[in-house]
Amino acid sequence: MKYVKMKYAEIREQICDVCHKMWQLGWVAANDGNVSVLLPDGNFLVTPTGISKSFITPEKLVIIDKDMNVVEAEGNYKPSSEIKMHMRCYAERDDVGAVVHAHPPTATGFAVAGKSLDEYSMIETVIATGSIPLTPYGTPSTNEVPEAIAPYLAEHDVLLLQNHGALTVGCDLITAYYRMESLELFAKISLNAHLLGVAKEIPKEQIDKLLYLRDNYYNVTGRHPGYKHYNQV
Repeated sequence: MKYVKMKYAEIREQICDVCHKMWQLGWVAANDGNVSVLLPDGNFLVTPTGISKSFITPEKLVIIDKDMNVVEAEGNYKPSSEIKMHMRCYAERDDVGAVVHAHPPTATGFAVAGKSLDEYSMIETVIATGSIPLTPYGTPSTNEVPEAIAPYLAEHDVLLLQNHGALTVGCDLITAYYRMESLELFAKISLNAHLLGVAKEIPKEQIDKLLYLRDNYYNVTGRHPGYKHYNQV
């Protein structure tokens, strides 16, 4: 029991660290964004609604069960209003241990412009995520967003949410956070390439080699769509 309590304390600190980093990087403003982690007992530790990620502290986090009932919360803190989106990720994927939602500006710019990030133009992104689809519009805090993302979760760990932001999943919180970092970096590079005239794709035979390395040498966790495009040319 002592180990479990220590582990929970560590996870609480980690969530706060990620929230503070996202705010410092300008990925969230005011009360934007949310984070959740699957706990060893099957419950979930989630960020509360109505609080800036810059002000998150361990005691403000909320524990909920799989039916989104509050198990433990200090004062009147309630789980994020977008928790339905998180729970759909866990329901669809038994390998997901954490979910991160934020509004990184460049990646969200693509989401607002109605564009997927589906170019196979950067080696690291080809290996780590493959194409990043734009999911259909859904009203926040409703079942529309979970329904919109569900068809993409089987193949993707990183999603753009139309007119909204981005969503990443991982086997643990740091993996999910790193994927959000990688998404925003790739979005910046892709935007710069297009401003310079063109984003040149890696030849398909070279992409196949990179995907072989992903599967056989790099031990990358999570899902990958292979070679798939979403934007209409």
